[in-house]
Amino acid sequence: MSLRNPYGDFEITDPQAMRALAHPVRLAALGRLQRNGPATATQLSEHVGASPSVTSWHLRHLANFGLVVDEPSPDGDRRQRWWKSVARGFRYEMPDTPEGVEAGRLLRAEMMNQALEAAQQWLVETESGLDPEWDRLAGSANTRLVLTAAEAEAIEDAIEQLLAPYVHRGAEGAPANARAVRYLRISLPEAPNR
Repeated sequence: MSLRNPYGDFEITDPQAMRALAHPVRLAALGRLQRNGPATATQLSEHVGASPSVTSWHLRHLANFGLVVDEPSPDGDRRQRWWKSVARGFRYEMPDTPEGVEAGRLLRAEMMNQALEAAQQWLVETESGLDPEWDRLAGSANTRLVLTAAEAEAIEDAIEQLLAPYVHRGAEGAPANARAVRYLRISLPEAPNR
C-alpha cells in the first residue's frame, strides 16, 4: 500500500527505523529539529531530557535511517556538529508483518505519549496567556463516528488536503499576523461490537 503524502513528509517503511524512532529522546530530538531548524546536540539536550553526549548518540542513530543529516555550522566552526531534519515531518503506515506491527505500535504509543505531554504543557504554559481571539480558537473535540474503513481513510485524506497548503507555505509564506498552531489528530477505531 502506498503512503499518501500531501505534506512532503519523510516516509518511514522500515520497521527498524520505526523502532528506532519510538525512543522518546530520538522522537523529541527529531521533532525539535523539524520545528526549530538545525541545532547541535548540546542545544537539543536541554529540550529532550538527555545529556549532550547521549543526545549526540541518538542523533547518529537517527542519521543511520536517513531522518537527520549533518548541517554546516552557521559560523563555520568545525568543532560543533550541527544536525538538521531531512523533512518537516514524517509518516508511516502500519506494516503487515508481525515485526512491523510491533514496531509501528511502539512508535504510535510514543507519538501519542508526546502529543499528550504537549497538550498538557500547552495547558500549563500557554493557555492562560492567549488573547481572547486565539483562546476562542483553541479547542478540542471528542466526536464518535460510525464509519467504514474507506470512509475513515477518505476523512483523513480530506483533512490532509485541507491542511496541505498551510503546511507547504510554512512560516515564510504566512501573513504577518499568523502564528504557529499545532494540530494534534488522534483517530481511535473502536473494537467491533460483539
